[in-house]
Amino acid sequence: MNSEKRLYAMIRAMINRLVVVIVSGLLIAPMVVFGAARIVKASTVPTAENALAADQELAKALQDNDTTGIVRLLDKGWAVITSNGDIGEGPSIFPSGIRSGYRVLKTMSLSEPRVRLYGNIALVTTKVELAGMFAGKAFDIHERQTDVWCWKDGMWKCILTQEAKMPE
Repeated sequence: MNSEKRLYAMIRAMINRLVVVIVSGLLIAPMVVFGAARIVKASTVPTAENALAADQELAKALQDNDTTGIVRLLDKGWAVITSNGDIGEGPSIFPSGIRSGYRVLKTMSLSEPRVRLYGNIALVTTKVELAGMFAGKAFDIHERQTDVWCWKDGMWKCILTQEAKMPE
């Protein structure tokens, strides 16, 4: 009889543990599911924060002369209006210049960001300091730059860059 009582007590203890595990799972599961839903939703909508992050990611790709990263962030119809008024079109402009050695950045830093969000369009204006080589000549430039970003397929794509040289 004593062994039956021990067996019954062991079974009851196992059932109690199982109940605790199930109840804990039922309490925690909604937090995990709804928490994950918030994370996914936050990254699938355009925000000023993720627009600025995209702009900073593009600046890093440019500074690192990362041709793949540059092309990934630029829209196929991207254009740049340079500080001297020229227009360059197509996302391959910078990568082809980098690959050929015609344009190589040594440094690129952004400061004083200003972000404005208009639905799925973001305007990101920053103060930019650039240094590197262009056509075999060293350059060191300070400018204001506005990147126009469009939210497409769950990510930002830069569609236009406008540069304005700052007085020295």
